[in-house]
Amino acid sequence: MGLEVNELFKQYGGKTVVDHLSFRMDEPGVYALLGTNGAGKTTSIRMMLDILAKDGGTAIWNGKPLSVNTCNIGYLAEERGLYPKYALMDQLVYFAELRGVSKADAKKRISHWSKRLELDEYLYPEQHKQSQLQTPARRGMFAGSKKEKPKLADQLSKGNQQKIQFLAALLSDPELIVLDEPLSGLDPVNTDLIKNVIREEIAEGKYLIMSSHQMATVEEFCTDITILHRSKAVLQGNLNEIKKGYGRVRLHVKTEQDITRYLQEAGIAVMSEKECEYELRVTGEEQANALLFRLMNDHVTIITFDLREPSLHEIFVEKAGEADERE
Repeated sequence: MGLEVNELFKQYGGKTVVDHLSFRMDEPGVYALLGTNGAGKTTSIRMMLDILAKDGGTAIWNGKPLSVNTCNIGYLAEERGLYPKYALMDQLVYFAELRGVSKADAKKRISHWSKRLELDEYLYPEQHKQSQLQTPARRGMFAGSKKEKPKLADQLSKGNQQKIQFLAALLSDPELIVLDEPLSGLDPVNTDLIKNVIREEIAEGKYLIMSSHQMATVEEFCTDITILHRSKAVLQGNLNEIKKGYGRVRLHVKTEQDITRYLQEAGIAVMSEKECEYELRVTGEEQANALLFRLMNDHVTIITFDLREPSLHEIFVEKAGEADERE
């Protein structure tokens, strides 16, 4: 039956911060919970997971109230949740045991995910050092050197702390994974690493809820979305269907000559422009094709002419802007 969220509601001091949020996941996949800063995303997640008391509404998992007692949940919070002065290995074993994983199994799973997430340098520093010494000569250079100690949380970069917390979220082999800004603080290499793990979890039939400001990343994974703005859902539904509803109204054109005159004559809105490269908003294929005919007829050299549906980023900006105008 999956996950069903009904009429979640929260107020602080008379101010509504989540205004009757509802959505459902009937099958495995990724649901994106998006919103402007302060829109209520994290508050909604905490109420769903029973971390924060609800002022109204329910979150149901397979017919029962969602909690750690009714569902195996993996949660990656947006804020840092590691103890800065305790050994990382001890913390991870502790977190796993809290989720019902035995100490022996926890250590096996930590070893697996440490390799997968390229964290051996911090969790198994002595083994990692030895693995880097590929020849007897190089090993001899470090003979008698001081033994490497496992790192503490506050000795890691922001990005590596994020990977450690992601590892912790996966230790119980959760059926529902909630990721609040999962790529925060990561460089491009580690971003791709985390994305690949997310793809693997999706392939294994997991349910994922993702909250992120990185629209291009969300668009890679999500099937359904809710966009929140100032506590209210301003857009919900299947992303592909939402984009089809807009139609192919975004046009990317790159030429070798300035075509501003043609755009003005055609009444086409210019979203951005840089060195004969244009992001345009058209009314549809007819207007785009008319522009293409004019350019070709006047022998304008066209490098790119790409008519497409709007991106999630563009939809997000439009819907948040529309909500502000209504207010």
